[in-house]
Amino acid sequence: MNFLSKLSFCFLGVVFFAAAFAPWVSPYSYETQNTLNTLASPSFSHLMGTDRLGRDLFSRLIYGARVSLFIGVFTTLLALLVGTIYGSISGYVGGRLDGFMMRVVDVVFALPDMLMIILITVLVGRGVLGMFLALTLVSWVTVARLVRGEVLRIKEKNFIEAARALGASSSRILIKDILPNILGLIVVTLTFRIPAAILAESTLSFIGLGVAPPFSSWGTMANEGWKSIKFYPHLILFPSLAIFLTILSFNFLGDRFRDYLDPRNKAKFN
Repeated sequence: MNFLSKLSFCFLGVVFFAAAFAPWVSPYSYETQNTLNTLASPSFSHLMGTDRLGRDLFSRLIYGARVSLFIGVFTTLLALLVGTIYGSISGYVGGRLDGFMMRVVDVVFALPDMLMIILITVLVGRGVLGMFLALTLVSWVTVARLVRGEVLRIKEKNFIEAARALGASSSRILIKDILPNILGLIVVTLTFRIPAAILAESTLSFIGLGVAPPFSSWGTMANEGWKSIKFYPHLILFPSLAIFLTILSFNFLGDRFRDYLDPRNKAKFN
């Protein structure tokens, strides 16, 4: 693991730890207001300053990590689960079923992601649940296409033919023989889809379709800071840095996992 990968891993470890233990790590509650100390600049008592209601930005950034990481990680996991099952069945069965299932994917894929996310969020309601469902429903199709392509390639291999000749069932072949061979693809996809989901959540929150106050996410904090960027730039600087560094760290780790899991690069890591 190179220096950037180690640094990314450590940074993400700190972020996940702070989000998991937010009540003990943050110096203040995310909703504690001090109207006598509004829009304060960074200081020893408030490391990142305060917002227009006198709430500590550092504390809200830590609590906001809970929302952003929860949506990013769990929407990606659910999308991977749905997409892997869907793509595996489509690719392995083939024929008319594969054609029908892929036409469904094409229809969903043709719709603009942001439009679908906004429509679903409006129908379900503003909040974590709406964003969770919306991001999951627009993410699984990409995974399904990737998995289907790998299954189509692997199912023609000799060891799959041997498993069929020995009387192995389709479910056993998918779970025992094909799934382990696409695990690398799934892991790499996971590391790239999580930052994409975090960015999508931040975008939704930035345009006002995210979590409702007093709860916060990095996107809602950036939205609040945008309104005062000219006179109080620290309000948008810190949440924007959190989004940028988290996405960059996931991308560095994703590149490393991709290189490590690529059989052509195995000699470099041995």
